[in-house]
Amino acid sequence: MTNAETQPAKTPPDRGADAVLASRAAAGDQEAFEKIMRRNNQLLFRTARSILKNDEDAEDAVQEAYLHAYRGLGSFRADARLSTWLVRIVANEAFGRLRRRSADVIPLDTVIDTVAAHMETFMDHDPNSQPEHAAERVEARKLIEARIDMLPDVFRTVFMLRGVQELTVEETAAALGIPEATVRSRYFRARSMMREGLSRDLDLGYEEAFAFDGKRCDRIVARVMARLSEVGSHNPGG
Repeated sequence: MTNAETQPAKTPPDRGADAVLASRAAAGDQEAFEKIMRRNNQLLFRTARSILKNDEDAEDAVQEAYLHAYRGLGSFRADARLSTWLVRIVANEAFGRLRRRSADVIPLDTVIDTVAAHMETFMDHDPNSQPEHAAERVEARKLIEARIDMLPDVFRTVFMLRGVQELTVEETAAALGIPEATVRSRYFRARSMMREGLSRDLDLGYEEAFAFDGKRCDRIVARVMARLSEVGSHNPGG
């Protein structure tokens, strides 16, 4: 794969259009809020998944993040991207869930060496040893997802946002609340770890890693809309 730092990022949604949608949703337009969810579901799921490393937990975190976002739409300011604002909310929700999993929170930097050792063992496996040639692309995607899960915590979310979701350095730094230089260094380190065990052919599978299929997207939207109906939240910005 070519150096992602030099590749142009995907064209983001128009900031003005996001502001209009946010304003409509804040006024109680649930159709506008549903459009916001469908536009950002994959980004938020990938963010939560990179932190929690579990599909169900990530879905729950995204759902709760949307509920928090809906109630806070009145505080959204169009000087930031709506997607960045939402990533910050879901990351906070996911990290909160991670902290609640264990009474003892270990600083992330202290586990890097241990995880890296496991990473080296994992990387030693030959991806070409899979016998199911007909399902090669599926196996490649699974291998990439597994290797992303093996990245140390401090690198994994940065890699998910930069390498998989293709956010810019500036957007990633803003979403995670860290310096741009930190984003660059962590992404470089994460890419080095991934590259050690992945062949050139497998690089093509990044786009499909943690694919956000229609059923999952529909499920999250339906659950959030049902929760909003239960609480009768018709004017979040008020």
